[in-house]
Amino acid sequence: MPEISIIVPVYNVEKYLDKCVQSILNQTFKDFELILVDDGSPDNSGVMCDQYAEQDARVSVIHQENGGLSAARNAGIEKAKGRYLGFVDSDDYIAEDMYELLYTNLKREDADLATVGFLDIYAGKEPVIKEKKYIVTDMIGAAKITFEGKLSTISATNKLYKKEIFDYVRYPVGMITEDAAVILDVLEQTKKVVIDTSQKYCYYHRENSISSNHFTRKDLDMIKAWEDNEARVLEKYPDLVCIAHTRVCWAYFTVLDKMMNSPLTTEDQKTQKEIIKFLCKNFTFVLKNQYFTKSRKLAMIALRIHPYFYKLLSRLENRMIRKINK
Repeated sequence: MPEISIIVPVYNVEKYLDKCVQSILNQTFKDFELILVDDGSPDNSGVMCDQYAEQDARVSVIHQENGGLSAARNAGIEKAKGRYLGFVDSDDYIAEDMYELLYTNLKREDADLATVGFLDIYAGKEPVIKEKKYIVTDMIGAAKITFEGKLSTISATNKLYKKEIFDYVRYPVGMITEDAAVILDVLEQTKKVVIDTSQKYCYYHRENSISSNHFTRKDLDMIKAWEDNEARVLEKYPDLVCIAHTRVCWAYFTVLDKMMNSPLTTEDQKTQKEIIKFLCKNFTFVLKNQYFTKSRKLAMIALRIHPYFYKLLSRLENRMIRKINK
């Protein structure tokens, strides 16, 4: 039985898959199984998965009809034999010592969950190296840090979990913000969490990822996930109320930004008005909030004056992002 099961959902990533898989197979920590979940890939990704399994006994493959990221992760969880679980997205890659570091930290602290930091990778640019921090905390502390999103994030991928955490936790199929939807479910299964910000998970920003800034109705999943989290926080975790509501407002801003740069149907326009109404009700909360940047507070003021001015700022920011990512 392997110590760690590493689950990689695979869909239409033949350009990136080999770098991802090789970074896992070359880990300094050797006692693992790699579960590649071919989620109905239309390209050669599924064939590549089978080839990896033929070449390395640690690799196994699940082929299934396309069900999305959550369905693929869930299939991997069901098959996993390891005492610990990890997830890697198939268009990213990891440092060779990532799982050794996660495992060492988790065992040293007798923790339930360990995390590392992200290294943001942009084509043609040097990655930004950040200061390292090491924190051991409880569930509430981990939730606060994770909701803040600076030293740790809601992402499933840069972590090592005791498998028991997923005895009753599964990712919601069909929901695009699956990590936000389950983060409290995951953290509630922990007593101790180790947060190490060493940048070991290499998150690759695709050149065409800016297209994801166009609004679809599925983007409303983000608002629902964070409102659901806030409802649970209000019921059970008073210390997290402010940061939970901050994430709700952040979700509303994120969706509104997409709307401002997208063609909208009549239904979308009605939803947009509701989002603007919500944010304007939270005008004072946003302006006094330590977590929102000066530019975001300026945008809030512009929105309060008239949505047109907010739209101008949003489009300007969108053009700047496009320029930076070129």
